[in-house]
Amino acid sequence: MMSGRVLKAFNEQIKEELESAYLYLSMVSYFHSVGFDGMASWMRVQTEEEVGHAMKLFDFISERGGKVELLPISTERHKRWSSPLEVFQAAYAHEQFITGKINELVKIARDENDNAAEIFLQWFVTEQVEEEANTSRVAQALERIGDSGHGLFMMDQKLGERASASGSAEGE
Repeated sequence: MMSGRVLKAFNEQIKEELESAYLYLSMVSYFHSVGFDGMASWMRVQTEEEVGHAMKLFDFISERGGKVELLPISTERHKRWSSPLEVFQAAYAHEQFITGKINELVKIARDENDNAAEIFLQWFVTEQVEEEANTSRVAQALERIGDSGHGLFMMDQKLGERASASGSAEGE
């Protein structure tokens, strides 16, 4: 059984993961609106991953006999972007924020001596390293590309090759 403190923190993380999905879905909308369908596809895969993260937490709570509480989702972090670079910089900053949240969860699990939760969270710790690296790499590449139409076109094509969790590229 999970302590009340661990349960509360896990329920809050479900909200964070779903807010992440909502944020990335708003980025999908932005990219479609400006004709970058490959980047939209990349962000759609990111959206699916975030929902998957929420469901991992959801299932873990259920398996431990806890009650999942779906908390209200905020859209305060969403804004209008003016370029693909700005979007990926925002995505990178958001992943850094989520890494901080995961680190807080690990600390809570440790403080509560919840070994099962701490071990479970190691997957998320590793995942956040990948999430930060992926968004940072794209942001850095877009920074180098600048306003080059040809470079943006090629980057859009490249990002559109990212496969979804089901193993196929989005849109197929």
